[in-house]
Amino acid sequence: MKNVNRVFFCKSLSLVFLVPSFTRSHLRFTYSAAGASSPNRAIHCMASDSPHSGDGSVSSPPNLAAVHTSSSSSSASSAIDFLSLCTRLKTTPRAGWIKRDVKDPESIADHMYRMGLMALISSDIPGVNRDKCMKMAIVHDIAEAIVGDITPSCGISKEEKNRRESEALEHMCKLLGGGERAKEIAELWREYEENSSPEAKVVKDFDKVELILQALEYEQEQGKDLEEFFQSTAGKFQTDIGKAWASEIVSRRRKQH
Repeated sequence: MKNVNRVFFCKSLSLVFLVPSFTRSHLRFTYSAAGASSPNRAIHCMASDSPHSGDGSVSSPPNLAAVHTSSSSSSASSAIDFLSLCTRLKTTPRAGWIKRDVKDPESIADHMYRMGLMALISSDIPGVNRDKCMKMAIVHDIAEAIVGDITPSCGISKEEKNRRESEALEHMCKLLGGGERAKEIAELWREYEENSSPEAKVVKDFDKVELILQALEYEQEQGKDLEEFFQSTAGKFQTDIGKAWASEIVSRRRKQH
C-alpha cells in the first residue's frame, strides 16, 4: 500500500499541513479568516475516499494505528486552526485605550494574561476554585477574537453584544472540533457572562482591577487623565479581594496627584 500525504489548505492563514495517511484519501480543509466581525466564516471540507488502489484492486482497510494517526491528525488540525484564530487576541488593541489616544495600547490578550496572573497569585478563598479562576480569566474575552472589543461607547446594547459574542463562541468551539475542551471553554465563558458562580464574581473583579491598574500605569507613563475608568468601576467590586486590590490601586493614585 502506498503512503499518500493528506493536505490541509488554510487560505487566509497561509498554513499548509502535510499529514501522513495510510489510505488514498484526500481531504481539503479551507478556513477563511476574513472579516473579524463575522462569526460565520467559511469552513469547507471536501473528501474523496475510495477503497480501491491505483491498479483497480481493493485496498486493505486501515489498521488501528492508522486510524489513531488519522484521528490525531484531525485533532491537531482543529487545534492549530483554533489557535491561529486566537492570534487576533494578541493583535487587537483594547478599544477603550484607543478612544483615549493612549500610545501603544495593550491587546485583549495582554489584558487576559495579567488577569490570569491575578488568579495565580491570589490567596486561597473559601469556596473558590483558583485553578478555575485562571481558566476563566484566559477565556472570558475569547469571543473578541471575532467580534472585537465592544465597549459601552460603541452604542451596542448588552443584548446585541451578548448575541454576537455567543455566536462567535459557538463558531470557535466548532472550529476546535467540539468535545470536552470546547465544552469546557463554552461553560467557563457563559458562567462568567452570567456571573453565576463564586469564581465568576472573583474574575469579574479581576477584570475591573486590571482595568484600573492599567489606567494608573498609562497615567504615570503618558501623563493621561483617565479618571473616567476609576469612576466607572467605583463601588462595583463584589469580592473582598477585588475591593482590597482596587483600594490599593486608588490609594497609590491619590499619592501621585
